[in-house]
This record gives sequence, structure tokens and C-alpha cells, in this order.
Amino acid sequence: MSEPLSCITSLIDHALLHPTLSDDEVRRGCALADEHAVASVCVKPCHVALASELLADSRVGVGTVVGFPHGSSCIATKVAEAERALDHGAVELDAVVNVGKVLSEDWDYVRDEVSGLCAVAHARGALFKLIFETAYLAHAHKVMLCRIASEQRADYVKTSTGFDFLPQPDGSSRTRGATDDDVRLMVQEVTAGVRVKASGGVRTLNDILRMRSLGVSRVGTSATSAIVREALARWAAT
Repeated sequence: MSEPLSCITSLIDHALLHPTLSDDEVRRGCALADEHAVASVCVKPCHVALASELLADSRVGVGTVVGFPHGSSCIATKVAEAERALDHGAVELDAVVNVGKVLSEDWDYVRDEVSGLCAVAHARGALFKLIFETAYLAHAHKVMLCRIASEQRADYVKTSTGFDFLPQPDGSSRTRGATDDDVRLMVQEVTAGVRVKASGGVRTLNDILRMRSLGVSRVGTSATSAIVREALARWAAT
């Protein structure tokens, strides 16, 4: 590997979002994030205060999710959730769009939601990332969301929550997460300096390198430790 490890870790939002994560696991996750100097941790709302305390002297930002993972809360509830997270120390907000409203093509509702959440985040100097949940959307929906995110000056558009379970022919379900095609589309369609975050299924060094080559500025992953080990091994071998 021919580049500093920081070129990889600085892209990572280390995800600590699994429903079963305990406080001790969040503490260990924050320590890992600090050790590897990732861009941010993304924790559940109940862990924002803890993460903010643990990372108070770190350059790692504290992010959280809003309306996670289904995006179905009403706008006022999402705004209140965002405000509380900011009060507890969050500096980045990853909010799930109301997918049902997108599929209904109720664009006035979607625009009001994005506008309200952007305003809350930016009034407090926080970054706002709009999660599309691309697996559920058609091409035209994604294009329109890119347009709205750009109009409202979102900081990022983000592919997925990682919890986009889709039924399979054998009766099982699996997540689709970030795909190359969706990332290409989002990079192409956003304007006004909006950046793209790939999340869902980003588990290896090659995944990150590929996403970066497609124009992504951040990746969300819970596999940070494995990615760092892989990067160091590849670097040592060159």
C-alpha cells in the first residue's frame, strides 16, 4: 500500500448502531475510533452523551442517527430528536428520509422535512446527512432526492442505513446497502457542494478504495478494525 493509513481512516464514520450494543461496547468502539483517528463515530441517540464525553479531547466527531432506521417519524419528532442529540454533543446528524413519502412522491412533505432538519443542524454548526435507503427507491426517486438535498444545502447524501432488509426467493432476507450504480448516480446528481456517503455493505479495504474512486467522501462501516488490519498488511507487503 503506497499511501498513509490516515487517507483511509479519515473517510470512515465508525458505526456503533446495532440494537444490542451495550454501553461497554460503545466505550470500546469509541476507543477504537480514537485510536485509528476516523472521521467520526455514529452512535445511537441514547449513546450520544456517552460518546461525547469519551471523545471530548479527540478529533473524532460524534454523530448520531435521526428517524433511524425506517424514517417514519413525523417531522416534528425528527426535529426534536435532532435538537436533543445536538444538546448532548452530536456534531453530525444522519437522518433517514421518510421513505413512504418519497414513494408517494409527496415532494412538498419531503422538502419540508429536509429543510427543517438542515436548519436545525446548520444553526448549531453540525453536519447534516440525508439517508435515502436506496434499496427501496426507483431511479427517479433518487434523482429527486439529490435535487432536494442540493436545494436545501445538505452536507451529504447517504445511500443506506444498513438495515434495508429485502425478501429473497428462498424466504430469507438480506440487506443490499451501497451499490456502485447508486453511488455513481448520487455523485452525478448532487450539486451545491453536497458530498456522498456510502454505507451498508462496506466491509473491506477494497470496498473503501472502490467507493473513493467513485467519488465518495465518507463511508459508514462497523468493520473499521478489520479494514485497518487489512490496510496495514497490504502496506507492509509493498
